[in-house]
Amino acid sequence: MASPEIFVEDFSAAVDFIGTQDFINRKEIGALGICGLGSHVLTAASIDTRIKSVATSVMYDMSDSMWKGLNNSKTEEQRNIERDYLGQKRWDFAENSQEKGGLHELPFDENNNPIELDKVLPNEINDDVDSVTKEFFNYYKVRAFHPRSINSNGAWDAISPWGYYNFPLQQKINNISPRPVLIVTGENAHSRYMAEESFNQLNYPKELVIVPKATHTDLYDQMDLIPFDKFAQFFNDTLN
Repeated sequence: MASPEIFVEDFSAAVDFIGTQDFINRKEIGALGICGLGSHVLTAASIDTRIKSVATSVMYDMSDSMWKGLNNSKTEEQRNIERDYLGQKRWDFAENSQEKGGLHELPFDENNNPIELDKVLPNEINDDVDSVTKEFFNYYKVRAFHPRSINSNGAWDAISPWGYYNFPLQQKINNISPRPVLIVTGENAHSRYMAEESFNQLNYPKELVIVPKATHTDLYDQMDLIPFDKFAQFFNDTLN
């Protein structure tokens, strides 16, 4: 499942552990969040001042993507349908004591009703599928697929949006300053607007890096596109 409060806490818990190691300088702890964890690491750093510098790669605002939809396209009518659907799923889980299927972003049919599917990403796609689904399919179902991964379908349990509806991330990220932030995204990433919106919320010092020609999932695993040197330089400069 996706749980925003747990994801945010995970970063501070990692700092707890790292900072108790004899070989670690507590004044030189940084954090990096990729994709959806980018919005969580910024949220964590806004409160946890032990994180001395923070970077994100193809940052995805999970709260906004759940509540507003991609490119802020979700309508109020769709949200109302989705909230009713989520409430019904909670009844189902409470009565059956088990979770069935999973949905990350709930799809809607031609009548604007949510479609319950076991998987968001199908096992096969055709040329007519939208570019975002195709991109995630090529990552989760091809390049990064593992048969023992319970999340190999790219989906979470059906009530994961619930927590994000009640937990708007990044409300206080302007408080990260004066600690530095590096925001990295791809020129052709469908999530680019989210990274730029977060960048605009931040106070200085901050830096925005747009990787030429890179898509969202390119910066997951395409070694020739991920700006490793930039990340290394950022942390070396800000943690020394």
